[in-house]
Amino acid sequence: MTRPTLADVAAEAGVSVSTASLAFSGAGPIAAATRDRVLAAAARLSYAGPNPLGQQLRSGRSGIVGVVVGDRLRRSFRDPVSTQMLDGLAHALSEQSLGLLLIPSEAGEVPPLVQNAAMDAAVVVLANGPDDGVVLALTRRGIPVVSIEGEIGDDPGRPGAATANIGIDDRGGTTRMVRELLALGHRRFGVVALPYGHDRRLGAPEADGPTRAGYAHTRRRLAGIADAGVVPEVVIETPASLVEHGRSAGHQILRRADPPTAVVALSDLLASGVVLAARELGLRVPEDVSVSGFDGIELPWLAPDVLTSVHQPLADKGRLAGEAAVELAAGRPVAEVVLPVDLQVGTTTGPPPDR
Repeated sequence: MTRPTLADVAAEAGVSVSTASLAFSGAGPIAAATRDRVLAAAARLSYAGPNPLGQQLRSGRSGIVGVVVGDRLRRSFRDPVSTQMLDGLAHALSEQSLGLLLIPSEAGEVPPLVQNAAMDAAVVVLANGPDDGVVLALTRRGIPVVSIEGEIGDDPGRPGAATANIGIDDRGGTTRMVRELLALGHRRFGVVALPYGHDRRLGAPEADGPTRAGYAHTRRRLAGIADAGVVPEVVIETPASLVEHGRSAGHQILRRADPPTAVVALSDLLASGVVLAARELGLRVPEDVSVSGFDGIELPWLAPDVLTSVHQPLADKGRLAGEAAVELAAGRPVAEVVLPVDLQVGTTTGPPPDR
């Protein structure tokens, strides 16, 4: 048996092919009774609707937005920061009947899907600066790019498609957090940092650490600490925002002969790992050491502790990125967005022990 066609449906309903097409597309004037007659004919013939590939060829649109995640998916999906942001993004796209193509990218690679997959726009999570290989590959193809916390923008000297940035005030939020700790009396700080770049590592950054800080969100949060006038006694860079990396970094910091009284972690999962390390070493939080995070995610398993953290609007960030992708795909410019953040004081910060 051959698959029924739109022409078969039109003949069954006694209408023209163009009228049958309008019944399925929902576009243009068509009487409700005529639409019902066409759909009833389609049901009798088991016709599922026009071939989407044909529709894409006629419209020149794929109906797909590519989302390039700068990490392995098995790590990203363990992080509520990623999943909440992706949830907001997927919801915004689904409201416009657009699909989402997830593309993992690690170690600075440019995946084949970035080079070849059909997409109307792309969202790049954590672009490694304006010369990021993924961003360049997409814009050279003429695909509009929305960067989440990547600090890329329209460059008249760079050929290709338009770009837009969706970010948060993480630099200002980190400064506010550190000033809160300073107000409590802390003067000696340790830092558990997010990855500086694609060459993920665990341990003290090398001497060229600041120049390696290609990930904009890491660089901004480190700058926020400096803006508060603090020079940390120790900084431990981590390979990813995972609890186990925070725990390892916490052990390195808290096992020092004279550890700092406050540890600023650049994500909540890293901060929760530091709290676990402190417990394992017999230290009380916050009586012996204060620990702060960034993201404002819920961590009920950390009870009775509740992290002091900088809260960011994760779902809104994803939603705005999705909406920006829709606008760019339609040829409309999008202004840069920087979302505000809030300080949430929990149970993990207090005065230093010498107070």
